[in-house]
Amino acid sequence: MINLITSFIFITLCFSNSFSDVSEPWQLGFQDPATPIMEGIINLHHDLMFFICVISVFVSWMLLKTLWHFNASQNFIASSLAHGTLIEIIWTVTPAFILLIIAIPSFSLLYAMDEIISPTITIKTIGHQWYWSYEYSDYQNESGEPINYESYMIPEEDLTLGQFRLLEVDNSMVIPTNTHVRIIVSAADVLHSWAVPSLGVKCDAVPGRLNQTSVFVKREGIYYGQCSEICGVNHAFMPIVIEAVSLPQYVSWISNKLSD
Repeated sequence: MINLITSFIFITLCFSNSFSDVSEPWQLGFQDPATPIMEGIINLHHDLMFFICVISVFVSWMLLKTLWHFNASQNFIASSLAHGTLIEIIWTVTPAFILLIIAIPSFSLLYAMDEIISPTITIKTIGHQWYWSYEYSDYQNESGEPINYESYMIPEEDLTLGQFRLLEVDNSMVIPTNTHVRIIVSAADVLHSWAVPSLGVKCDAVPGRLNQTSVFVKREGIYYGQCSEICGVNHAFMPIVIEAVSLPQYVSWISNKLSD
């Protein structure tokens, strides 16, 4: 009986976390990407790491070789070498050429991150001390009011089995998959930052200013983020939860919100 209960708990935890994009203990790499932008960020990172590794190995080899050959025990007479025109040209042109190779995909990715492609849905998110509020201005109830609600972190003592500490909220943002969503970000009091690693999104929330970003989630799941701008004593306690669902489920959720 005990083994059966243990197996059930294990399966429940695996199933509950299988659709959750959250950092793991001692994780050093990226979280699994859910948007084309995040895929581009990871690919650019891997491309840059290739150049970094090659340059690091080459420079380390040159440095060690220089220390060895120009050591006092190897050269009793100091070298009179001062400079060389050829080597000066090589170590000036080569880095410039490498930077040019890196700049082309970098500028392409920056352009894609800033571009807003005919959004189907617009959601306004506002940072407060210390919670987030969301407004779906595209939908209005019979009273002419848009969908508007607050998202607070669930205290640790109220968490259920399988939920994540400091990351769960009572009301998550719900968006459909394979849909261009524009997110307008602002703040009501101090500086905040709306960031979700799996979506490749990090947008500053500035009081009195509207910043915007866009997401195109390719798969269903639950994505976790946190405020990434120090905003006060409870800065670490205002998480972000994005729930990406299919379009029929999203329509059903909107209908329930409008009828509330």
